[in-house]
Amino acid sequence: MDHFERIEAAIAGGVTDQVPVALWKHFPVDDQDPAKLAANTVAWQRKYDFDLVKFMPSGTYSVEDWGAKSAYDGAPNGARKIVQAGVASPSDWLGLRRLDPASGVLGAQNAALGSTARELAGSVPILQTLFSPLTTARKLAGDVVFDHLRNHSNALEAGLRTITDTTIDFALAALAAGAHGFFLATQCATTDDMTEAEYARFGVRFDLEILAAVKAKARYNMLHVHGQNVMFGMMAGYPVEMINWHDRLTPPSLAQALPRFSGALVGGVAERDLLVTGTAGEVHAQVRDAIVQTGGKQLIVGPGCVVAIAAPEANLRAAVDAARGQKTD
Repeated sequence: MDHFERIEAAIAGGVTDQVPVALWKHFPVDDQDPAKLAANTVAWQRKYDFDLVKFMPSGTYSVEDWGAKSAYDGAPNGARKIVQAGVASPSDWLGLRRLDPASGVLGAQNAALGSTARELAGSVPILQTLFSPLTTARKLAGDVVFDHLRNHSNALEAGLRTITDTTIDFALAALAAGAHGFFLATQCATTDDMTEAEYARFGVRFDLEILAAVKAKARYNMLHVHGQNVMFGMMAGYPVEMINWHDRLTPPSLAQALPRFSGALVGGVAERDLLVTGTAGEVHAQVRDAIVQTGGKQLIVGPGCVVAIAAPEANLRAAVDAARGQKTD
């Protein structure tokens, strides 16, 4: 099987020649330069030959053209931190303008993806990273977004309208640049932050607009549900082919999720701890446990979230080898 066939068989719950696997990580500092981001992505893929490429722009790319500023402060996962919000008061949501996806920071991300797609020449699926509109709003304003949600809902909804339209424009441009689909990340679909009714109003309807807009052209999409105590039941109903969450940190387990989602489950690897401090043998055993939980079907071995940049090569190799049925030395 090639990478596309293997991913599609996993999505369909069919038999694969080996369990598909994909790991992804940030390339801090280099992710600010489109040429360097593309070069790092291509090198990462060629080194491990993953079954899909989860493209890794900076986690703050979606808000910087609206005035938010970010910096890399050495975070273990390689993520940048917002150091200046783009939205301070409820009225600021009304002033957001629809962005041009071909210019600024947005344009740079699809330029990098386009370079990557040309270099990989259709050999592997590439998923551009999108953030759900409410997640982008949270990145723009910080956690004050939840006060705006509850006490200034009309203003926030106006902002979400603009964010959604911009995200759709960016997504369509990504498809034109060579993306095969999307990794749609929500960082708010957790009861630690809001109720399911609140997420239905301020999250779901905008998320589904994006998925509907790309449906005709995207080959497949993955939903990432970030955090603990996630709204898995609600998220499992999204029209996506793959779903990813921190299965080693929060329910449901892979085995529990299997009957609740019709596509492929992406997970099995504890990206924060074991992959960094464990032995290669322990990582290998964890991946094999994921395969046992699912019977090796409807599974793509992957991290619950971005891989820590300090993860040693031996452990990364162990995860890949375990998925491919090879022993770890």
